[in-house]
Parts: sequence; C-alpha cells; structure tokens
Amino acid sequence: MNTVSSFHPPAGRAAHGVVPSSGALDPLALYASAIDSSDYVTRVSPIIHRLVPDIGSLIDVGAGGGQLGASLVAAGQRWVAVEPAPVMTARLRALPGAPQVIPLGWDAPELTCEPAETVLAATMPAYLTDPARFLARCRQWARRRVVWVVPAQKAPRGLILAACLPREWHGEDETPGIDLVLPRLGPDQPDHVEATDWTFSLVTRDLKGFAAFQADRLGWPEDDPRRPDLFAHLLKQAVPTAAGLRLSCHRRSAILVWTLS
Repeated sequence: MNTVSSFHPPAGRAAHGVVPSSGALDPLALYASAIDSSDYVTRVSPIIHRLVPDIGSLIDVGAGGGQLGASLVAAGQRWVAVEPAPVMTARLRALPGAPQVIPLGWDAPELTCEPAETVLAATMPAYLTDPARFLARCRQWARRRVVWVVPAQKAPRGLILAACLPREWHGEDETPGIDLVLPRLGPDQPDHVEATDWTFSLVTRDLKGFAAFQADRLGWPEDDPRRPDLFAHLLKQAVPTAAGLRLSCHRRSAILVWTLS
C-alpha cells in the first residue's frame, strides 16, 4: 500500500494486517488491520489518481490508518490528517512521511485548518448522517476539489465483517450508502461518480477470540446459545493462510468528486 506498506508497529503490537491473538480487540484497530490485508487501496487509489491526477496538498478527513491518503499524496506535498481516534492518530504519526495530525473530529468548533488543493473523506459516518453540512465543511478546506469514497455495496456497513453473518444476526440496514448520500445532497451533486469492487479481508490468529468479539458487539450475553454457532459459521468461511485464518466479504466503493476550480 505504497508508503503504508513499510510501516512497522512498535514492539509488542501485532504484525501489520494481522489481528492479535490475545487481549481485548479494539474495533478501530481491527478495521485498520483489515484494510492493511485488503485490496482496498490498490483498487480505489488508481481511480482517484485518474479522476484527480493533480492531488497536490491534501486534507484527509477521518484519515483512519492513513492507507489511502498515503497512496495519494506526493512526496513533499502537505498532508494533513483530521482524525480524533487515539489508536489511529498513533498509527498516523508512526508512518514514514507522517502527516500533520489534527486529533479532532471534523465538526469540532475549535478545529482550524489551512485549505489544501484536495480534501479527501473516505468511510466517514458524516456523509451518511449529515452529508450537506459535511460537504459544506469540506468545501471550506478545499481549493480545487473534494473527493469522497462512499460505500456502494448492498450489505451491512456497521459491524466488522457483518456481511459474513446471517441478516437475522446482524440486523443492519443493507441499503447501499451511496443511495442514502446522493438524494440528501439535493442539487449539490458531484461532478464525477465512479465505482469499483474490492474485497474486505481480515486475517486473525484467534478466530474464537474474534467470534467472541463479534458476539459482544452484537450484544449477545455470555450464555447466548448462538455464540458457538457464530464461531462455527465463521470457521466454515475462513481460509487458512501463512499468517492465520482469513475472512473476506465483498465491498464496493463509489468515488465522488466535486471540482471547485
């Protein structure tokens, strides 16, 4: 994943892209490890580069682990990551060519940021819950264009790997995110929209631990009889690899671009 691929976790942390086998799992760290072992960046980044060949300076809103932003920004260009989660900000600061990290949410009243040529937002709850206000905020920071990467698969979007579970277990809305976002933008539609498919993959050395994590996130009590069924269900789908067991599900992302000048 370009510069991200050379990142090495500090001593005591899991290898990049592999879920640790013990200890409590952090949902954000888990998601970041899955992006490391997925083909997300290799499928999405070339499309953004084609639609926006001159990224220039970059403000990466909700930067997460920085995988996509690192693949887009050129060496020597200013890269600002707006990211409030401590597990992600620590990761961002450890990257080679680390961005300037602003550890705040996009709507924090105290947040100030010098504009950049491009503003990027990928996998952000804000464009699902308040897209018009979030787009206005992105426009304030963008000199030339705004780029969003929005979920476009007909599948659940909340629990990690919820798509590997029966719908009666995860209970999530499966409406494609793009179908929720575009109508709520009204007349302020993007200038370009293009979609690509990719595979979300998580590698774990402790499938039982991950199954317990999922059951906890679903709110199932410790004695819920579905817990062993959940583990068995995941075990049937898991693919052995040298690093551990791999679980995968289909994803589709829509790349939205607004050109401001």
